[in-house]
Amino acid sequence: MSTIEMIEAAAERLNGHIRKTPILSSPFLDKLASRRVLVKPECLQHTGSFKFRGAWSAISALKEAERQRGVIAYSSGNHAQGVAMAASKHGISSVIVMPSDAPQLKIENTRALGAEVVLYDRANEKREEIGEAIAAERGLTLIRPYDEPLVIAGQGTTGLEIAGQAADLGITQADVLVCCGGGGLTSGIALALEKHAPNLRARPCEPEGFDDVKRSLASGRIEKNNAASGNICDAILTPQPGDITFPILNRLCGPGLSVTEEEALRAMALAFLRLKIVLEPGGAVALASALFRGDQIEGDDVIVVASGGNVDPAVFSRALEFLT
Repeated sequence: MSTIEMIEAAAERLNGHIRKTPILSSPFLDKLASRRVLVKPECLQHTGSFKFRGAWSAISALKEAERQRGVIAYSSGNHAQGVAMAASKHGISSVIVMPSDAPQLKIENTRALGAEVVLYDRANEKREEIGEAIAAERGLTLIRPYDEPLVIAGQGTTGLEIAGQAADLGITQADVLVCCGGGGLTSGIALALEKHAPNLRARPCEPEGFDDVKRSLASGRIEKNNAASGNICDAILTPQPGDITFPILNRLCGPGLSVTEEEALRAMALAFLRLKIVLEPGGAVALASALFRGDQIEGDDVIVVASGGNVDPAVFSRALEFLT
C-alpha cells in the first residue's frame, strides 16, 4: 500500500540526488490549446525520465544486506536506466530484463550505466516470469516498474513539486495530465495532490489502442490491452493497470485521455520548437492531450508532465517532419 507518508519520506531520501524540474510555458502552446499550458519536463531528470525518482526511492530504502546482493528490474527502457543509475550510485550490481525490440538507445544506455541486460521476446515471453526466475536464482531484489509501493512513493515526489510550483504560480484548480503506463507516476502524483493541492486533479494520458487505464476508470475495474506491442509509445505500453496503482487511480483521478501516434509525434515537434526540450513518444502523450483534446479538459490552466525524452534519432526525425 502506498501512502502520502511514504511519498514524503521518499522526498527526504531523494533530496540532493534528483533534479527538481522546472515549469515551462510558451504563448504559442497556450494559443494552440486555448488555455495556459504549464509543462513539467521530467525529460530533464537524471537518465532522461521520472523513473530515476522511483528507482532511487526503492534502492535507498533497502537494507544493506539486500543492497549488497544486487537488484533486478524489468523495463522497456526508462525504469531500466533509472534502476541502473541508482544501483551504480549505490555501488551495487543490477540486472535489467528488456524487450529485444526496445529502442536501441535505451538498451545501450542501460548497459553503459553498468547494468547486465537480459533481452526477451515481448510477443512470446513474459518479463515478469523471467525477472522473478532470475531474482530467485541469484538472490536479487526485484524492483517492479510501477506496482511497487516504494517506486510509487518516489514517483509521487513529482506531485509534491507540482503542488508547490502551482501554488507559487497562483494556480488553485487545474487538471494535471500525466503520461500513464501501469500507473506508478499517475497514482503517486494523485496521492501527493490529494494532500498538498486537493483542487488539482490528476488525469492519465495514453496512446489510442493501449488505453487500458482510461477504459478501466470508465468501467471501474481493471481492463487489459489486447496487444503487448505495436505502438511508438513504447515507454508506456503495459498489459493493464497495476493491482496497487488502480485503486488509487480509481479513487483520485479524473477521466483518462488518449491520443494517436501522429498527435504524439506532433507534440514532440512542438515541444522541441516551442519549449526547446526533447520528448519521446510515450513522454509526449500528456502534452498531446493538452494540445489536441482541449474539449475534454476544464479550466483556464492545464499542467502537463512531460515524462521522458529517451528517443531514438530516427523516431525524433519522424516527429520533426511535422514542422515542415
